[in-house]
Amino acid sequence: MTAFEIEDAETATPSPKLVALTPAHLPQALSLSQALQWPYRLEDWAFALALGHGIAVEVADQLVGTALWWPYGDSHASAGMIIVAPWAQRRGIGRMLMDELLRQAGGRTIILNSTLEGRSLYAQLGFVAYGAIHQHQAVLATSPVAEVASGTIRDFRADDRAAILALDRAASAMERANLIDALFPIATVRVVERQGTVQGYGCARQWGRGIVVGPVVATAPAEARALMADLMAPHVGYFVRIDVTNASGLTPWLLGLGLPKVGEVTSMVRGHPLPSDGAATLFALSNQSLG
Repeated sequence: MTAFEIEDAETATPSPKLVALTPAHLPQALSLSQALQWPYRLEDWAFALALGHGIAVEVADQLVGTALWWPYGDSHASAGMIIVAPWAQRRGIGRMLMDELLRQAGGRTIILNSTLEGRSLYAQLGFVAYGAIHQHQAVLATSPVAEVASGTIRDFRADDRAAILALDRAASAMERANLIDALFPIATVRVVERQGTVQGYGCARQWGRGIVVGPVVATAPAEARALMADLMAPHVGYFVRIDVTNASGLTPWLLGLGLPKVGEVTSMVRGHPLPSDGAATLFALSNQSLG
């Protein structure tokens, strides 16, 4: 991406400059997210950038804004990690980042999860709300128990990949093989198997302040609860986070496990709606940015 500067005649502050986000920016990017009390580690930034595309805004060689996006096939993408330093806000930097992100993404349908503060900008750019995400987290006090009515939960095997990708495609309406393949080496991956067929999958990995559980995809809520309980059970005494869709109906169950709801964001889409064929449901996200 060619860097260019925007004239800033109203202030003596150097003009913002739009550049590609590179690994060299990541220590500064971490500082930006820490200023917002977002829990990303440097490793989380590196994983996200390696998986997708990053955009940065600099002022006098100082990073003041970031936006990342991840292509899911040729027709869809997710966007996130959209940050503007507090002192640099209300200068059009958020709009700069999003305009460039939309240019790069081309005609893809784009999803993102927005805080209350970001909704107005995204609405101006053609995003519409279609759901909500509930953020649950705490130090896990007891080992949760939830069993599948039939079938078994077991470790992922390499020959499960095709079934997992098919389930994820049915649940998300996107081709997310790049995300799933990137999670396999770094996550604990468990599947629900019934009569020799994989009916659901879930992941847990180190992220942020501790362990994040997700994505979790299943054909029924009972299977999703069983996968989540199975993935959380080894982490009693550790900080556990899980981001579930409002439509999942799992918030009361998570509250009962001692995982309070600490936040909510709005799921938004620009482009075509995200149809699901009904064969599987996305109950929990890998995180709010990646989806």
